[in-house]
Amino acid sequence: MNRRYFIGAATAAASAQPRPVAASDKVNVGIVGVGGRGRSILGTLAGIPAANVKYICDTDKASLEKAQAVVAKANMPKPQEVSDLRRLLEDKGLDAVVITTPDHWHAPATILACDAGKDVYVEKPCSHNIREGRLMIDAARRNNRIVQVGTQSRSRPSTLRGIEYAQSGKIGRVLMAKAWNVQLRDNIGRKKDGPVPPGVDYETWLGPAPWIPFNENRFHYKWHWHWHFGTGDAGNDGAHQIDIARWALGESYPKKASGSGRKIFFDDDQQTPDTMNVTFDYGETSLLWEMRIWNPYGQDQVDNGVAVYGTEGMVHIGRWNRKWGFKAFDRKGALVHHDDAGDSDNGHHANFLDSVRSRKLPACDIGEGHLSALHCHLANIVARTGRNLAFDQETETIANDSEANLHVRRVYRTHWGTPKLL
Repeated sequence: MNRRYFIGAATAAASAQPRPVAASDKVNVGIVGVGGRGRSILGTLAGIPAANVKYICDTDKASLEKAQAVVAKANMPKPQEVSDLRRLLEDKGLDAVVITTPDHWHAPATILACDAGKDVYVEKPCSHNIREGRLMIDAARRNNRIVQVGTQSRSRPSTLRGIEYAQSGKIGRVLMAKAWNVQLRDNIGRKKDGPVPPGVDYETWLGPAPWIPFNENRFHYKWHWHWHFGTGDAGNDGAHQIDIARWALGESYPKKASGSGRKIFFDDDQQTPDTMNVTFDYGETSLLWEMRIWNPYGQDQVDNGVAVYGTEGMVHIGRWNRKWGFKAFDRKGALVHHDDAGDSDNGHHANFLDSVRSRKLPACDIGEGHLSALHCHLANIVARTGRNLAFDQETETIANDSEANLHVRRVYRTHWGTPKLL
């Protein structure tokens, strides 16, 4: 297997200000999923001259109405509305698709889009499980498509500077990184299954996931905490921090994943863990992942952040007083540098549009996104099995553990969105 072909390497980062483009050079975009995150990206694209939002797609009419309100406020041309992404993909004049659906649709929608000749921006985590990430890479490569993963830190200038500092030798030889997600989330309570709300195409929303009745606690945003649809906070917010930590270490596949994860606080309908401590062992370096979503007590004044440890110092990457930046410390723990640029994440979308036109790999190509996402999935498998795992990078499976390997891929129902070549 040619790993270079499948994974690739992204070296370009977006500039803070995208270059002006002629109307004929605009990238025609369709946004699939215009819930909260989709509407946020819609608003961002409104400020990028290179983008023309031609379609918005959602299975909930209420979300489409809210998205059109964003369009009107931004004084954008009104995009067409569709509820079935196949209608969007049939348009040969559409260049790219932004996928901001629940996690269980990320891979199916990306694969369908690539096979239809569209470039893709897909939100993190790029996949619902490890096997889907490999299928996404295959789809991108065989169709020569640009696929950018929505880990915006890959285009954030201050984070790029933090990574450069950590890898420059100024903190000595880097041996370990820690990624943490510590924040206070809500108890979602318990709710009974009920009727599908008016205006919701629940059949399409479910897609290829196994059929279960509608439940409000498995719908808007709360789908994150159900295994059929989400990947818990490891895949939700952890995807960002784990990606930065792995990037700083310069590592790809872990050899082992060990630790634990479970619910210890919330008594509600959430299936996914509220607490995790998982270590990824690469041989010469390690990545520590810590998650607590039941209290607001951060670490080093950062709720979600990364620390990179070297033999002569350390670098912290995160937000202080809601401003992105990084801090560097010497071997005695004294602060020697503080970069508090306070820059935004908008450059990541501009980077994607630039890649669509240049055909150069984006800042977070699907190959890199897959490597980080599989760490999130491995953390979840550690939690679900209660066992330490050895990972086989050649087959992307758990070594000598048939039960754990059940979670490497998923069971699909018969549906037009079910990925082929399973």
